[in-house]
Amino acid sequence: MKKVKRNTTKLFLQKGSCSHLFYYLLNQEFGNANEIEERAADPLAGGIYQMGYQCGMVWGSSLALGAESFRRYGNNSAAIFMTIKATQHVIESFIKYTESIECNDITQTDFTSKLSLAKYFFTGKFFTCFSLANKWAPEAIKAAHEGLSQEKITFPKKCFSCASEVLKKLGAKDEEIVMVAGFAGGLGLSGNGCGALSAAIWYNKFKEIKVNPELKYTLKDPSTQKIIDDFHEVTDFKVLCSDIVERKFSSIEDHSNYIENGGCRNIIDFLSHVK
Repeated sequence: MKKVKRNTTKLFLQKGSCSHLFYYLLNQEFGNANEIEERAADPLAGGIYQMGYQCGMVWGSSLALGAESFRRYGNNSAAIFMTIKATQHVIESFIKYTESIECNDITQTDFTSKLSLAKYFFTGKFFTCFSLANKWAPEAIKAAHEGLSQEKITFPKKCFSCASEVLKKLGAKDEEIVMVAGFAGGLGLSGNGCGALSAAIWYNKFKEIKVNPELKYTLKDPSTQKIIDDFHEVTDFKVLCSDIVERKFSSIEDHSNYIENGGCRNIIDFLSHVK
């Protein structure tokens, strides 16, 4: 495993969000460079636009895993399968440190509340995130390498990810389609915040930055908020994958079959028209 010297706290401050940071860290480890893609991960911080769902460190890590999986396998079922598999492995590593994947649980902060957000900054709660990033970064890298290992793997002939299907319909490039594959089933099939929603948010921001490279992300981002507001209308304010589909997926194959057979078609179709 390649050793990369880093000051994680300094990088955290430079990148501005946990999701951006971990996308960057794992990209550096694998020798990949995706600056615009990394910046586009900012809205996933705080558990998907500060909604408190899955920690941005895991979202960013998953995107980097997708980028590396594409480099190794190309745009095919093996790449999608490996991205989901590696994301699951990284989540297992993360939970050993935090006991939860949820941002709200880790930070004890409701980022939708101005008072709670103020307490997060003024009482020093944000140091919890810096500390976690410092402690988990080496383990995240280790888990990423392990998760992308090919040992004892039989690749499926077909593999689908809800998140990848959204980007296909949005006209994304092959690499971008694989990048988001690990978001499947509420990120690595964990049943939490909708991966298809996060894929649409990420890709929308990616396109905005490509058009305007000087664009600066802020916690109040109108285009991201609109996607979420419209999504709430379609799902009756359900965001958890397990609530939307009324089940949890038992395996990558289970999720793939569900998507192939038309599962979540209304949500995928809706998100594929996001502008």
